[in-house]
Amino acid sequence: MKKARFRLLVFFMSLSLLGIILVQLYWVNSSLKNNEEQFKYHIQQVLSHVAGQLEDAETDEFYKVYRKYKDSTGTAPSKADLVKLYDSQEAGAGNKQIIFAGGLASGYEDDVLFERENEKDAVEAYLRKKTSRLSHVTSDRAEVDDADRLLAFKIEGFIKDFRDNKGIESWLTNDRLRRIIFRQLEQNGVKTPFEFRVLYNGMPTRIHSNSVSSINEMYDHKLFEDRDGYTKYVLVVSFPQKERYLLSSVMGMASLSMVFTLIIVIAYLSAINQVIKQKNISEIKTDFINNMTHEFKTPIATINLALDAIKNPKIFDDKQRVQYYLQMIREENKRMHSQVENVLQISKLDKNELDIPKEAADVNDILEEAIEHVNLIVEDREGVLNTHFEAKRTTTLLNPVHFTNVIVNILDNAIKYSPERPVIDVYTENVKDFILIKIKDQGQGMTKAVQKLIFEKFYREHTGDLHDVKGHGLGLAYVKRIVEDHNGLIYVESEKGKGSTFIIKMPLIN
Repeated sequence: MKKARFRLLVFFMSLSLLGIILVQLYWVNSSLKNNEEQFKYHIQQVLSHVAGQLEDAETDEFYKVYRKYKDSTGTAPSKADLVKLYDSQEAGAGNKQIIFAGGLASGYEDDVLFERENEKDAVEAYLRKKTSRLSHVTSDRAEVDDADRLLAFKIEGFIKDFRDNKGIESWLTNDRLRRIIFRQLEQNGVKTPFEFRVLYNGMPTRIHSNSVSSINEMYDHKLFEDRDGYTKYVLVVSFPQKERYLLSSVMGMASLSMVFTLIIVIAYLSAINQVIKQKNISEIKTDFINNMTHEFKTPIATINLALDAIKNPKIFDDKQRVQYYLQMIREENKRMHSQVENVLQISKLDKNELDIPKEAADVNDILEEAIEHVNLIVEDREGVLNTHFEAKRTTTLLNPVHFTNVIVNILDNAIKYSPERPVIDVYTENVKDFILIKIKDQGQGMTKAVQKLIFEKFYREHTGDLHDVKGHGLGLAYVKRIVEDHNGLIYVESEKGKGSTFIIKMPLIN
């Protein structure tokens, strides 16, 4: 039940985390779409203002021609006068795009630009306006009267003649248009490279940016529209780095979102890992308690039996039998003391409270002494223990007592985990300034998963409820701590069913 509840908890936590990540991705995607819509809106505003500025600039250019003619002749020019003037200007003719076909511009018949006495001021005000309605000329009236409408209509016709005969290339340059667009983009907060081109009847003109080939996604706007919305000119603008620009606008918030989401993911995985680790530790400790209970149960039972035997009047007077039972009690007590001592030593090692003095010693001597400790056990099981001491340099800095215990623990494991008669080989060899000690057995071996855990405290490979292999899971943990305290390294190579090889790497005294 607890395991099912834990899995359900992990499932819902994972589902919630996945939901958070999906919401973040949805938010980023929505922000990008929203920014793209805002970008389009800003660009249309920019192009509208650029078109207005170009119309104003064209009006100013026409006014220069108009003013020059009027100042030189003293009379207001007629349509025919201005057309002749356009045709006579070589510079203008060289830039012409459209050849004027003659005839009056549709919608007006008067040949003279103004007739009424006050039209002079109105014309000049119109030509300087930055709009097409004469609103500032008639701001004190509710509506523009018919005469003003006719005046505006006539002026627009003259400007159209100017445009058709002179061409916009006579007064508009690439740099000028670029500056106008750049200023408008900057005012609207759009700071990204752009390309542009002016089209006439759908065909490209000479007014364009240098890299017109990069124009892909285009934004266009009509230039010089008449009252019916008709025009032959279109301004096309493109932004080669638009995607990067839009992405950068949300990158700050997206980055923060990613960082916080990553922190949540790491915290989540860490929490799950800690829960699993605590669960494993709990299982290991339970197994340790079971093993320790079993380990203590046998000597306690033996001691009780020995005491009961001593109490027997038949044995009490038999000094030899009493000595035998007392020796048995002493050995069992020693065995329990050894187990408790191992637990205390591991605890002291964890707290760095165990003082381990070291001295120069010969590794071969330590190995031979450790082998003596287990030789009788190996012989009792009809096993074989072979030595292959090939190392030429064997002096290292160590604690003889603790290091002997290290080797004994490994040899003891090799014996215990050999189901049949134990066959053990002990090797030494030099690798640079180190000595390698290899203890190889032909026992039951272990899986990769077990190899990662065997040096953990209390860990023993699960064998169900069987306790056919005695121990409490502290031997190899003690071994690892002692070896590391000697600035050494220990690891294992093993394969299930094919035995194990424990390798200790110790620095030599130069």
